[in-house]
Amino acid sequence: MFNKDRWNEILEALNANKVRTLLTAFGVFWGIFILVALLALTNGLRTGVSVQFANRATNTMYIWGQSTSIPYKGMNKGRRIQFKLADVEALKQKLPALKYVTPRQQLGGYRGANNVTRNEKTGAFQVNGDYPEFINQQYMDILKGRWLSYSDIQKEMKSAVIGVDVVKALYDIGEEPIGSYITLQGVNFKVVGVFDNPNTNGDSEEEANTIFIPFTTFGKAFNSADEVRWMTLTAYDGVSITSIKEQVIDVMREQHSVHPTDNRAIGNNDVAEEFAKFNGLFNILDFVGYFVGALVLLSGGIGISNIMLIVVKERTNEIGVRRALGATPWNIKAQILQESIVLTLVSGLAGIAFASGFIWIMNYVLEQSGPMDNFANPSVNIFVIIIALIILTISGLLAGFIPASRATTMKPVDALRTE
Repeated sequence: MFNKDRWNEILEALNANKVRTLLTAFGVFWGIFILVALLALTNGLRTGVSVQFANRATNTMYIWGQSTSIPYKGMNKGRRIQFKLADVEALKQKLPALKYVTPRQQLGGYRGANNVTRNEKTGAFQVNGDYPEFINQQYMDILKGRWLSYSDIQKEMKSAVIGVDVVKALYDIGEEPIGSYITLQGVNFKVVGVFDNPNTNGDSEEEANTIFIPFTTFGKAFNSADEVRWMTLTAYDGVSITSIKEQVIDVMREQHSVHPTDNRAIGNNDVAEEFAKFNGLFNILDFVGYFVGALVLLSGGIGISNIMLIVVKERTNEIGVRRALGATPWNIKAQILQESIVLTLVSGLAGIAFASGFIWIMNYVLEQSGPMDNFANPSVNIFVIIIALIILTISGLLAGFIPASRATTMKPVDALRTE
């Protein structure tokens, strides 16, 4: 079937009308290009968003106290809910599915008033009082020194882990921060570590301007005692934090005598739910990419089928001669099918090659210009390319089937009479 003479015939047939062949092939070329390019763009968005979530545990939620909206047990609405350390223990005891329950206190902000000094240098930074588990819930790269320890918590050590931008603001170039002291609102703290948060979203600047100190030390130094501003909760693997979110909120309502139907008293942010929504959105975009690409490929396949019908009509006399000389219906059908497959595959492979070049250019531009928010590393899985090639082969067979069937139904004598 795939002999030299057959290939020569195919090349001659395709070269007989080059403009028509190129225009026909463009439909398949454009379809496969659109398919691969759309999937690459979708994956770039998916990767960019995933990077934002990569630095924190996705099976996590945040809760904080707000104001009640329903009177309850003789207390008026509008009562402010203030979390305490006792709430942390209550959650750990009543919900064993929680792996980490980390309380936090907070002071100032990197865009607020100056609250940190070192010698004659000052700066406005966010100061967080945290427990050592927090680094398991939001990843940080410790560049120098160490992270907070339970020794710091138990001994109420005045230890501080500072962000890279804090170092830039308070220290001279080349100056070693580890072991030095900074003053947080009049209280001296020893720097024990320097961290960087390799996040690419809008919070990266704020994180780099953050100072972490032990939670217990925060309460003593800034008179917050056992108050908790908010808590970060992470469930064990295999347990969705979303599935136990209502139980968490119910425990907090019970702890603070909040009406069971008061949905405003306890604020929350479910990271797992947000991540699932993003994944659902990108799954829809994947479907749209496949759907649009398939429609364009279908139109290209129809175009090839129409052209092959014209080719069969133009070569009616040739087909009649071949049939008269003893060519079987299968020989004629195989010739038409092979021409259709070759035209489809060549144009499809060209579309894949151009799409690969487009993807390479996008990655090169991203590499030169730096990372973009919500978009990174656009790419397509090789499995998608294999599926596309299979679809192209099937499309080529289907596009040539009707013209090939028509060619074999003609009687040799009728074909020879056709002008």
